[in-house]
Amino acid sequence: MTFTGTRPVKGTQKMIANMTPVLQPGTFVFCAMIHNKDATAAMTLARGTFVEDEGLSLILPRGDADRLGLSYETPMKQISLMVYSSVQGVGLTAAVAKALTKKKIPANVVSATQHDHVFVPAELANDALETLRDLQSAAQDKLSR
Repeated sequence: MTFTGTRPVKGTQKMIANMTPVLQPGTFVFCAMIHNKDATAAMTLARGTFVEDEGLSLILPRGDADRLGLSYETPMKQISLMVYSSVQGVGLTAAVAKALTKKKIPANVVSATQHDHVFVPAELANDALETLRDLQSAAQDKLSR
């Protein structure tokens, strides 16, 4: 499948100014399991997967992780940055991490083909969303000067 549409944004301030953070429905958890046939079902439910030396890491809806009997730590909310950022773009992840760090909000950023996704502890999701909107607004102000 080939995605069509706008060209990816590369400039740091342009990426931030156009990131439009959106809080996605649902609660997600980061889990791990051995990469074998039992992992196949979990992979079809996953929001994201990554094969690591120690096994398979998955981002799953919390309910699915519970049904599969997988252990996890912190329930997370997903905030998608709706800018189509280039994989060669520099600075978006760093700016997001810096802004959230200033507010003491832990974050796990996952970059995909079309967008970046920020997973934050569920109880801090609204604070994170406000922080990212403020960051976007500041970048828009810089670009309009």
